[in-house]
Amino acid sequence: MGEVVATTVSFADEKAPAETVGVGRYVEMEQDGDSNTVKSRLSGLFWHGGSAYDAWFSCASNQVAQVLLTLPYSFSQLGMLSGILFQIFYGLMGSWTAYLISILYVEYRTRKEREKADFRNHVIQWFEVLDGLLGRHWRNVGLAFNCTFLLFGSVIQLIACASNIYYINDKLDKRTWTYIFGACCATTVFIPSFHNYRIWSFLGLVMTTYTAWYLAIASLIHGQVDGVKHSGPTKMVLYFTGATNILYTFGGHAVTVEIMHAMWRPQKFKAIYLMATLYVLTLTLPSAASVYWAFGDALLTHSNALAMLPRTAWRDAAVVLMLIHHLCKRAAARLPVVVPIWFLAIIFPFFGPINSAVGSLLVSFTVYIIPALAHMITFRSASARENAVETPPRFMGRWTGTFIINAFVVAWVLVVGFGFGGWASITNFVHQIDTFGLFTKCYQCPPPPPGNSIPFPGGPLGNITMPFNGTAGITPAPAPSPASLLHHHRHHHSHGL
Repeated sequence: MGEVVATTVSFADEKAPAETVGVGRYVEMEQDGDSNTVKSRLSGLFWHGGSAYDAWFSCASNQVAQVLLTLPYSFSQLGMLSGILFQIFYGLMGSWTAYLISILYVEYRTRKEREKADFRNHVIQWFEVLDGLLGRHWRNVGLAFNCTFLLFGSVIQLIACASNIYYINDKLDKRTWTYIFGACCATTVFIPSFHNYRIWSFLGLVMTTYTAWYLAIASLIHGQVDGVKHSGPTKMVLYFTGATNILYTFGGHAVTVEIMHAMWRPQKFKAIYLMATLYVLTLTLPSAASVYWAFGDALLTHSNALAMLPRTAWRDAAVVLMLIHHLCKRAAARLPVVVPIWFLAIIFPFFGPINSAVGSLLVSFTVYIIPALAHMITFRSASARENAVETPPRFMGRWTGTFIINAFVVAWVLVVGFGFGGWASITNFVHQIDTFGLFTKCYQCPPPPPGNSIPFPGGPLGNITMPFNGTAGITPAPAPSPASLLHHHRHHHSHGL
């Protein structure tokens, strides 16, 4: 941290603590005005924030949300041991790439501040960091992946909202709920920046914490269903689909640079993200393991864990809290293209399978491969390493150790995440389309009462009204899973919406 101070001390004329000087004049902007009034104090307490605590809340609440409900589904695909190991592994890998992003951000900002750049009225974006350090081609690639990821992140949020609220009120189909919550998410454009996100980050984390522990405790109280089996993993397509969903889970730092820029002392971000990841693991591991222990292989046909538990006031509270959390998320506000988001959510309402597809095709590059490659190339020369604002810690092996870790991240994610994961998730995704069709009105909904179904002979309409095969003791109808990929022709006409 002293190196950061040394490079930027000339940029601040006032006498201030070393860490404060290290971030240039940005702190001055944040602390302008009369901070002694009751109104300003209340605003600072509930709304405006740039402290390390605010960053921790933002990181933790952005890392895990609706994906929490699909992790038991991933455990049924991976098995208990692999599910736990992949969560820890990808949690640490995500923290590492977040660390790389923070190093690149500090390097870029320090270089610009040496050139007398002023960021008081400008929020630094990730693509700007790539542009400043590596050139416009890297900027364009990073911007394309980031925007696409944020677009589909918004799509997944809308799908999750419709899937969750249906378990409280099934008088409206999931497609109608998608329209409703799409309109609600569009209102988040009134939240101007992550500085004005304190209350939402705090509440979002409280909501996620409640839901995670509800899943764990309710599953333990419910106990194991009769004849429960834990046979995973059984097929490669299942295994890598589950792994990419966990890859997606810990790839929530596409907004890392904005959170850092919102901090008054961004140098602290490195430790903050790791602490946030460790907290998230205390939510994801107990909840996923408990639900999988209770329901086992039945989760292969139920991607939303809430569908497995009986309706109670506790479950309704979890649904409502998750819905509010979705509305607090910034993805829709940062990418306000509401019509395409709605359209994609209506075409592909496959909650669960779409997470794995986005994880393998987009998160693998946006969050893992690009930051690791960018760090390697930025500091590839001896002069760049010598003049670096921050050098890698000794316990990581300095530059050699960092290069080896980065090379491993790139190779692993490219082969396992993008390669095998892409193959598995796309195979699963195509299977959903083959089974349910596009523009499904109510994905994974229970069958209509006997006698109300109107059969259609063949064609895409055949999937719309024919009932599911029920599963004893489970209210929602089973969803198609990759486990039946080799036999989907036999099951194709036994499902309906």
